[in-house]
Amino acid sequence: MTTTTPTPARSGATTTLRLGTRRSALAVAQSRLMAADIEAAALLSGRRIRVDLVEVTTAGDLSRAPLSSLGGVGVFVSALREALLAGEVDLAVHSLKDLPTAAAPGLELAAVPLREDPRDALIARDGLGLADLPPGAVVGTGSPRRACQLLAARPDLKVVDIRGNVDTRLGMVADGQLDAVVLALSGLRRLGRDGAVTEVLDVSVMLPAPGQGALAVECREGDAGVLAALAPLEHPETRAAVLAERSLMSTLEAGCSAPLGGLAEVNGPDRSGGLVLRLRGLVGSPDGGTVLRGDVVAAAGEEPAEAGRRLAADLLADGAGTVLTARPPDVPGSGESGSGVSGSGRSGSGASRPDMPERPRTSQAGEGEL
Repeated sequence: MTTTTPTPARSGATTTLRLGTRRSALAVAQSRLMAADIEAAALLSGRRIRVDLVEVTTAGDLSRAPLSSLGGVGVFVSALREALLAGEVDLAVHSLKDLPTAAAPGLELAAVPLREDPRDALIARDGLGLADLPPGAVVGTGSPRRACQLLAARPDLKVVDIRGNVDTRLGMVADGQLDAVVLALSGLRRLGRDGAVTEVLDVSVMLPAPGQGALAVECREGDAGVLAALAPLEHPETRAAVLAERSLMSTLEAGCSAPLGGLAEVNGPDRSGGLVLRLRGLVGSPDGGTVLRGDVVAAAGEEPAEAGRRLAADLLADGAGTVLTARPPDVPGSGESGSGVSGSGRSGSGASRPDMPERPRTSQAGEGEL
């Protein structure tokens, strides 16, 4: 299928853009929000743009297998990128934490809109919070990052691997299969399901995945019409934050799938009129027995990506390399006291628990949109 590059609408004319989206309910909801924002921004500038959604099936949507077996990084975005390059769609919306850190030849990140709340949320039976769950409570998640931090905070929990969309996971709590699940607050809000949340987890307990809560809009490189349509949606502070987080991930991860968290917050302006960026990072073992934490504040004029590399260097100096390259235990367990914090804000390892089911070694970008 071929397409011509869209051009801004002239007086009385309407430009139609085809927006590629995954078929999941959350992906479609995110894409509809983006489509509405594009159309509204165009009207404000005196143009008329209609955005049509084009559903694209990805490998991550077709399989219930562990994401690591599907390739991890990029499993949710490759089909959308192929559709873009083939001219079947004009732009694509991704959950930014699904986006591989390496650039895709022929495509560009056209817009990073204002971020939704990046925190994780607990949905538990009987309105319980994390501290209120009974000993041995069964908590479901498809994310090694979340499993690590859950066990660091509550070594007595039984954390089990789950897949499925938001409603499937919430249903596992409603029907008694699980005591609780952990999901991204942003996805629940975009679906109007945040009323189910029993606790929004503080980032000191559950550091989000790099890019969580943010969306990424890609288009073909140099597509002037699409770039112009997306320009009003760009949020520089969000782009700076996710650049720092993704730089931390790409520097530390190097193809490894150890639990990794990162969150940058941009404040300002400072006295010189610039923005102040604080980046927090975490590397841990799947069983929560080892958790390394660190944070940096970007120096004046420092690029966000450099702040990410600097924090990665700090974490590596504290032993993150050993954690990242460690072979997962045959039967992973929980840490004795993963939440114990030293003077540097980092915790050490503890004893393992024999009843913890094996955790998949899934890439951070393979967490999907949830």
